[in-house]
Amino acid sequence: MQRGALLDAARTLLSEGGTEALTFPALAERTGLARSSVYEYFRSRAAVVEELCAVDFPVWAAEVEAAMERADTDEAKIEAYVRSQLALVGDRRHRAVVAISAGELDAGAREKIRAAHGGLVAMIVEALAGLGHTEPRLAAMLLQGVVDAAVRRIELGAAEDPQVITEAAVSMALRGVGG
Repeated sequence: MQRGALLDAARTLLSEGGTEALTFPALAERTGLARSSVYEYFRSRAAVVEELCAVDFPVWAAEVEAAMERADTDEAKIEAYVRSQLALVGDRRHRAVVAISAGELDAGAREKIRAAHGGLVAMIVEALAGLGHTEPRLAAMLLQGVVDAAVRRIELGAAEDPQVITEAAVSMALRGVGG
């Protein structure tokens, strides 16, 4: 129960103030625990980050996968892959993962994020192969690069409306730079 409250507080802190806001005193204050009690659950900030990734990323990936499963063509699966990820940008879980990945992490935490992203990329390989890509894994990694760039653009509060960014990303995914 306390662990869940600490993770929820960590999500809030990360989404409101980035990695700098995630401190043990702030976690203690948000949860009403003594600072020493926070150390009973997590040995370091990196441990909080790793657990957030372990808990939140699979849920996020499952939402992307579910959107793809509802699509009936390979092209529709690719569109669902892009749209569902960009729709999650405002979600606290996603904002926490973005804040985490932008911050300083130890090698173990970075590797867990890379592995989770690899699982996300693997979801789209079959659809890209179905569309005739001769290197579907490479195409999937490049497609994820487009999604990641769109995520950063939305997160930064770019001049464009998030919907415009989403439509441009979908267009690039389906038709390339020719639009």
